[in-house]
Amino acid sequence: MMIKSTEEIIIYESPDGGKTIYARHSGSTDRTMIKQDPDASYLARWHEWREILRLADENITLSDAIERVEIIYALIKKEVE
Repeated sequence: MMIKSTEEIIIYESPDGGKTIYARHSGSTDRTMIKQDPDASYLARWHEWREILRLADENITLSDAIERVEIIYALIKKEVE
């Protein structure tokens, strides 16, 4: 009779030398990011916003939401000046 271990093995991987770290269960290809380099995160968000702005040209709901964000940004910026 073979006894299976009840201990789960978690594997940590970093494709970029420790700047971004992923965790996954042994035997699985599904992984979760647990740490990301702040510079990489900023760049990823910048690229995502470029795509959001591009899509807003085609989608009125998204365009309206961006306009509200821009108003909030302008009000906050004015308060801190």
